[in-house]
Amino acid sequence: MSTHFLRTWLILGPSSATARAFAHRAAASGARIILAGRDDEDLQAQASDLALRHGVPTLVQRFDALDLGTHDIFATHCIAQTDGQLNIFAAVGMMPEQSVLDRDRTLLRRTVETNFTGLVSVLTAFTAALESQRGGTVMVIGSVAGDRGRPRNYLYGATKAALHTWLQGYAARLSRSGVRVVSLKAGVIDTAMTWALPKLPFMARPEAFANAAWALVEAGPGTAYVPRIWRLVMLVIRAVPTPIFNRLDL
Repeated sequence: MSTHFLRTWLILGPSSATARAFAHRAAASGARIILAGRDDEDLQAQASDLALRHGVPTLVQRFDALDLGTHDIFATHCIAQTDGQLNIFAAVGMMPEQSVLDRDRTLLRRTVETNFTGLVSVLTAFTAALESQRGGTVMVIGSVAGDRGRPRNYLYGATKAALHTWLQGYAARLSRSGVRVVSLKAGVIDTAMTWALPKLPFMARPEAFANAAWALVEAGPGTAYVPRIWRLVMLVIRAVPTPIFNRLDL
């Protein structure tokens, strides 16, 4: 087997079930994998599993979305370990309950910095390298919650709306260098983030979500609802008149 790999996939936030599933999908394609997160023990366990199952080099890097001062050196280390084209899959985020955020300003700030500021910072650190390689894919998990503010999670939704808007501009910039940026507007996924919620309609399994995301790596729109049914669901939700919407328990 050749020791040269045409693609490297950097997985930001690999502790999430969705990111784990995507990492396996990318490794199965023969890509080199870099797992970047804070839990060293989990990173090493995942790296060993990916290497054993798929026979590809799997590396680890420590990454903290909140430590903005380390993002440039983090990007430099990842680029140095890249073999072939660099691609990025970002699954960084947190979703505390709105009622908790109302009481805890520290958690409120942390949520904004994790879901928006940290991601913007780290992706900015990779911009020059992505432009110079003139190709590749950046895929970021957002949320349908960003389509309309709802009483139950409007801070979370606001961070996702901001992220989606930023990604639109980032995509326009990188498109000039042949780099695709895909913003995934995720519906409800059956992960640790949503375990406290009831089993909702159209809830996706992480593996199904990862397969749908993989299908969009080289084709499809720059913004995609996953599962696709959520495009229709959110179309209906956005169309509800404000006086009626404000009375709904959403």
